[in-house]
Amino acid sequence: MPDMLRPSVPGIRPAAEPMTFAGTVGLFTAAQGVARPLCVLFASPWGLEEMCTRKFRRILCERLAGEGIASLRFDYPGTGDALDGTLFGPGMETWVEALLTAAHLLQERSGCARLLIVAEGIGAPVASLAADRLSDLGGIAFLAPVISGRVHLRELSAYSRLIDDKLGLKKNTEAAIEVAGIVLPQEIAAGLRGIDLMKLETAPAHNLAVFSRANRPDEAAFGGHLRGLGADVLEAPFEGFESLTSNPTLAVVPEPVVAGIVSWAAGLAPRDPALQPASVRAWAASHGGEDYVETAARLGRGERMFGILCAPVESHAKERPAVLFLSSGYDRSAGWARSTVEFARALAKEGIASLRFDCANVADSPPAEGFAGQVLYHPVQVEDVREALDFLAAAGMASAVVAGRCSGAYLGLQAAVADPRVVGVVAVNPIVFRWQEGRSVDEALENPVQTLEHYGRRLAEMDTLRRVLRGEIDVMRKAREVLGRLAVRGARPLTRIFGGVSPRERGVFADFRTLRERGVPVTLLYGTGELGLEELALFFGRDAAGLGRFGNMRLSIIPETDHNFTPAHARARYLDAIRSLASG
Repeated sequence: MPDMLRPSVPGIRPAAEPMTFAGTVGLFTAAQGVARPLCVLFASPWGLEEMCTRKFRRILCERLAGEGIASLRFDYPGTGDALDGTLFGPGMETWVEALLTAAHLLQERSGCARLLIVAEGIGAPVASLAADRLSDLGGIAFLAPVISGRVHLRELSAYSRLIDDKLGLKKNTEAAIEVAGIVLPQEIAAGLRGIDLMKLETAPAHNLAVFSRANRPDEAAFGGHLRGLGADVLEAPFEGFESLTSNPTLAVVPEPVVAGIVSWAAGLAPRDPALQPASVRAWAASHGGEDYVETAARLGRGERMFGILCAPVESHAKERPAVLFLSSGYDRSAGWARSTVEFARALAKEGIASLRFDCANVADSPPAEGFAGQVLYHPVQVEDVREALDFLAAAGMASAVVAGRCSGAYLGLQAAVADPRVVGVVAVNPIVFRWQEGRSVDEALENPVQTLEHYGRRLAEMDTLRRVLRGEIDVMRKAREVLGRLAVRGARPLTRIFGGVSPRERGVFADFRTLRERGVPVTLLYGTGELGLEELALFFGRDAAGLGRFGNMRLSIIPETDHNFTPAHARARYLDAIRSLASG
């Protein structure tokens, strides 16, 4: 439907328009009001950086739209929601070709021939390689660009070891580059080794911008090099890069960078009332593999959320429940290490449909009215799940098994209590079963409480003592956390004897009784030593014997895994649990 004819809901911003092409998924954001005669294409970073900056790009697209500039962002082949089985050409050509295809589609869809590229991280060499093959390229904004591919690969290798050590993961020696379970295709890595943007002999475009990090002099030098090639170069700091890229859930969108990019792009072309409307032809939003068909869609009131329905190629029984995947924290719906994509397609092979989606204000879904801030552990997300269930019902699937990790596990349990269409729950590492009213989610995420065993191990480490002596650890705060953990353990017998002491505790038992009475099977999966086991012990005992009163609940402890269930054996157990409930 043309944007001018699409029905709108006051106060609700619709998600970007999905489209499929070249084996991948793109999200188009139309210009608002009087348009400018240019459009913006995103050449994304890769891996954990891409996941952390997903919301940043969505917000940037929305701000560009407000300035009359249409945009398109997409997943490189072999990443995110792109199809499986990519046959990579030599070097970086496969990603370059995808960008070229995306550029042509954006120009046609927006009605604007003049193109700008916003290239972040590894997107910088992709855009530079494509530049001389793009028609009417008006400019490129380089954000924390990869200048030397060889240096970047060394940094990725070091970062991979750091992340693996922090998460307690064993290195996959077969992968060329793997960061937090995400593998960089070997052909792309090989192509990167030959990249050195300081050796460019001609500027890729006349109008360029370089947003550089303060601790990376090579990025500032790159701006000078481009100016020496005769380009008109805007140089600006990429403030807050570390806060943006350290963790998807803790990512802070750098407003000065967003404003700087939007101002630079808007300054290249005035609004033009004479511009013709964008193309109104139907755009494909479905594609698939041998065993599955995926449809990228907008769902909920006012089409406010983005999701992907993955269905078997062969028709499946409508009476079988679908699987509804709930994201952890602010991870995109493709899942940590792309696990949700893999799960969805494996289930489709067995005749089980699924929907993965971003709740409002997560990744590619705009916020609900009045909830532009923190939404994790808030009841507003239960309404998001209800609308996702409505979407499944409209597709002929009347019930669903919900699956999620951490905050997604919490949301799944809350949604199951609230909506009888949820007929099964797989909850991985839920930290709490009910959120404490008045407790700050932001504070809890910034300063997470740990188990007593964790505090004991850290206290015995010399590095901890040195940090205490340097004043890097708030001793009083840590002491309060330890006392709090001791108090929780001390209260365990009373909690179980009286069916809960506090309103929160009584509410948890009421929730589990509701699920038991409805016969909703619940599978709880935890890694060894997880903080959520403290919550489990509070309600059901250290040996979880109290679960015996709830015949609908099953518990498994998975050894040698991290909180994200990154290792293959942990993900296999997670998928088996989903398959068991969804197969009925």
